[in-house]
Amino acid sequence: MYENILIPFDGSDEAMKGAKHGIELAATCGGTVHALYVVDLPGAPRTVYLRDDEDEMRERYREYGEEVTGDVCEMAAEEGLDCVTALRSGSPGEEIVDYAKDEGMDVIVLGSAYRGKWGALLGSTAEKVVRTAETPVVTVREKMND
Repeated sequence: MYENILIPFDGSDEAMKGAKHGIELAATCGGTVHALYVVDLPGAPRTVYLRDDEDEMRERYREYGEEVTGDVCEMAAEEGLDCVTALRSGSPGEEIVDYAKDEGMDVIVLGSAYRGKWGALLGSTAEKVVRTAETPVVTVREKMND
């Protein structure tokens, strides 16, 4: 049913919940996990000071992205699953949707933060993905505390 499962992952607690669920789903279906990290650099206009160290900042984000997608692949390997890592730059919601479409994903599984009784039920990235993706989306929400 689901051969290619996209797990967007930024290392956060809510993303970890999504990753665990996505890996369980992949194990059930015998699918391949695609771990995606999106580098979200501040937009323009930028100060001169940010421009001076932009290459260094990009390198740190890239290293972090490789580390956290590697963590997802280690979890997948423990379940005997194949895993592909990918890094992209841009708006996380847009890049997740574009990756899913470009790479032919069967489902997107991502965590979402709970923002309180009066706040949005889905985080902004999760909400954008749910609203714009042509690919089916499974969201795993953090536990409500109130």
